[in-house]
Amino acid sequence: MNAFAFTSPFELIPGELTRGLVLVADHAKRALPETYGALGLPASEFERHIAYDIGVEAVTRALAEKLGVPAVLGGFSRLLIDPNRGINDPTLIRQLYDGTIIPGNYPLTAEERKSRIDRFYLPFHDAVAKTVSGVEAAIGQAPLIIAIHSFTPSLLGRRRPWEVGVLWDIDSRAAAPLIEALRADGELTVGDNEPYDGAYPGDTMHRHATTRGFPYALIEIRQDLIAGEAGAIAWAERLAPMLEAINARPDMHEVRHFGSRTDHI
Repeated sequence: MNAFAFTSPFELIPGELTRGLVLVADHAKRALPETYGALGLPASEFERHIAYDIGVEAVTRALAEKLGVPAVLGGFSRLLIDPNRGINDPTLIRQLYDGTIIPGNYPLTAEERKSRIDRFYLPFHDAVAKTVSGVEAAIGQAPLIIAIHSFTPSLLGRRRPWEVGVLWDIDSRAAAPLIEALRADGELTVGDNEPYDGAYPGDTMHRHATTRGFPYALIEIRQDLIAGEAGAIAWAERLAPMLEAINARPDMHEVRHFGSRTDHI
């Protein structure tokens, strides 16, 4: 299968709704509709982290299979439009990313921006919302939402020391025990809201978890560890029992509104 071939704004991996857990992988793919070509970029740029989260599709598929839960994968490159940004975020459609200018995004008319939101961004989020609501209806309680991402080992010339990070905002119900479990592994340098902060207004977890009072955590895995199939499967095997244990905690399916550190923005 051509990794660049676009078929849909999202892919739904079916799973048992009554398990109470949803996986989300916003940046799983690097596909672009034919009408956009390669956004004026050489094909080599789509091998880089700027186009997608390397390794995440394989990790998410393996995790969904091991846990028996549904997953929603983004179906397009983040260079087209970033589903893990709020609609008003200036990096929603990037013109420059980690030293690379994206010619197909500059200049960008208001009409084209709206078209990308309507054709790609909103259908993806509608699929996430529908899946999350389906799990909520199936268990009659709050679902646990886990987002899977990956990060480049170095950015802007700076080496990153973590193998994995867990991002969160104020609600630490899932993040705190996950960080504890990862650190108990003994072999990992675990980032707590590293290499990024988990509070972004309007991003996927804010939109589908924080605003609804659902527990969540965003997992960031270093890309060199999951770029190959063996590494991706190994990380899925490492994470699966941790997520099962967290999902079984009694407070993990209560609707609780903590708000966000971004509420003033």
